[in-house]
Amino acid sequence: MQLRLITLLALWAISPKLMAEEALVLIGHSMLQKTDLATIQRLYTGRVLSLNLQSATPLNLLAGDPLRQQFLSSILGQSEEQYTGYWLVRRYIGKGAPPQEVASPEDIIRIVGSTPGAIGYIPLSKLPPGANVILRR
Repeated sequence: MQLRLITLLALWAISPKLMAEEALVLIGHSMLQKTDLATIQRLYTGRVLSLNLQSATPLNLLAGDPLRQQFLSSILGQSEEQYTGYWLVRRYIGKGAPPQEVASPEDIIRIVGSTPGAIGYIPLSKLPPGANVILRR
């Protein structure tokens, strides 16, 4: 009985973490081709401005959004503070501006669908039919 209780408590304690880590997909406008993780990392850090010779416009969710935190951690290997600091320095030295921020995954879907070169991340559960998945994590 005690073992069952301990097991249930342990599962209850870790379940929010498991639920928060939903799979991410990066979607791009229909003109963009699939790409690799390293290219996405360079795109979201301003080191490249295009994907396969097509101008690219990365989209980010607002700071503090759990999906953005998951993206920063799993794709870029950074915390929110590290990413914000990185862009403060880049902007200060004149090396560009951070990706445009939007309020929700639905905004990303809408903008990516209507803006050539747009790219953004959404949870797999919100992937619309026919979306152009350029990277799956």
